[in-house]
Amino acid sequence: MTSLFRLARRLAALPLAFALTAGALAQGYPNRPIKIVVAYPPGQSTDIATRYFAAKLSAALHEGVVVENRPGAFGNIGTAYAARATPDGYTLIMGASGTHAMNPALYDNIGFDAEKDFDPIVATAFIPMVISVHPSLGVQTLPELIKLARSRPDKVDVALPSVTAQLVLEMIRRQNVPLFSIKYKGSGEAMTALLGNQVPVLIDTVAASRAQFGRIKPLAVTSAKAMTALPEIRPVAEQGLEGFSVVAWNALMAPRGTPVEVRERLAAEMRKILALPETAKALHELGFEPAPPMDHAQLVAWLRSERLTDAEIIRSAGMKAD
Repeated sequence: MTSLFRLARRLAALPLAFALTAGALAQGYPNRPIKIVVAYPPGQSTDIATRYFAAKLSAALHEGVVVENRPGAFGNIGTAYAARATPDGYTLIMGASGTHAMNPALYDNIGFDAEKDFDPIVATAFIPMVISVHPSLGVQTLPELIKLARSRPDKVDVALPSVTAQLVLEMIRRQNVPLFSIKYKGSGEAMTALLGNQVPVLIDTVAASRAQFGRIKPLAVTSAKAMTALPEIRPVAEQGLEGFSVVAWNALMAPRGTPVEVRERLAAEMRKILALPETAKALHELGFEPAPPMDHAQLVAWLRSERLTDAEIIRSAGMKAD
């Protein structure tokens, strides 16, 4: 009985021991450099924004924070790598709508579970798309484009350089707007086609399109509200498609099992960074909008909603990975 009693006491003490270990880890965190994985090549908007956050986070934590690019397989390679990392707060990932909401519905085996393998820390940015046309098409507003498309079913071509652009088009097509999709391998190729009038309509990020405003006509942004940096471009939702909102996004995440105290420390510092006017300015220059503040429960619920919504659109439209 005595030995059993001692065993019971030891087992009862285990949760407290684990809690004390996690607490000690958080108090000493960080004591070595942190890396943030970006599952895309250097120079892309997500990479640039992540490097901005890394520099700010490094200053706040008094420890090095570096960006490690691991591109490939449309973000799946780097994301799978981060999912397998030790959950100690020293390997994070800048999750994206592509890797954590769209790819799970597009691929049979992506090498990770977007929900079960990660603990979200904070949403950093929303990335609206913009619908633009070649001037020769002769339309000045989105309702005019919709009217033209309905009068010429499947004759108005739309250049699509990304899965997010395809989601935007599918959401518009659901409103009895028979636009015809043409996929391109990237923004540069799609913009070249629009500028050369090989295709009259383009859906792409603001960052990829803004430099050509003047040569092309922007009709609408896909965010629920007008962008701070481009208030003159009205949202789709204000031009006849009420409730319309499709944006890409970034969110800082950690491998599942990272101590909650560590995640809370990171979240608190990131919220301070996101509240800085200079951060909003930096994101606006990239064609991003700062993500609204969310507590952990709201963030988890929002990410789940994004995954379910994107999966439903992808499957109902029969979209496949290229």
